[in-house]
Amino acid sequence: MTERKPPGVPFDSWVDKQIRDAQGRGEFERLPGAGAPLPAEVDSTYDELWWVKRKMAREGLAYLPPALALRKEAEDALAAAYAAPSERIARKLIEDVNVKIRDMMFRPPPGPPLGKKPYDVEEVVREWRQRRAAAGGTGSAGAAGSAAQ
Repeated sequence: MTERKPPGVPFDSWVDKQIRDAQGRGEFERLPGAGAPLPAEVDSTYDELWWVKRKMAREGLAYLPPALALRKEAEDALAAAYAAPSERIARKLIEDVNVKIRDMMFRPPPGPPLGKKPYDVEEVVREWRQRRAAAGGTGSAGAAGSAAQ
């Protein structure tokens, strides 16, 4: 802790002297972040939620409005269905996401509109079979066996 400013000494010159003394002692030599660029927020306008955004970025979190989050979830479910190891799992993935899409279609969410309609399960499964056959997978014979499960 530094000593108090002596009476009669201008504040500016007293602070400058404190800084010069600390530099002379090498107290600024190995500070964390030394030589690193300043954060991009320095050049931008003030945002009162800067700390929330920084914490979310640091912890790898993101927030999307419910409709956009469901749109992303639907796209991920479709991709997962196409990559599913069995027809039963592909059907389950699409049926589950369709329930969520229907719920949001009939209950308008806050934020932008969803812009999605439920997937046609039979069309997705047909596409799944074609992709499996093209990739040299189990084909329709394996799909028929897994559908019965």
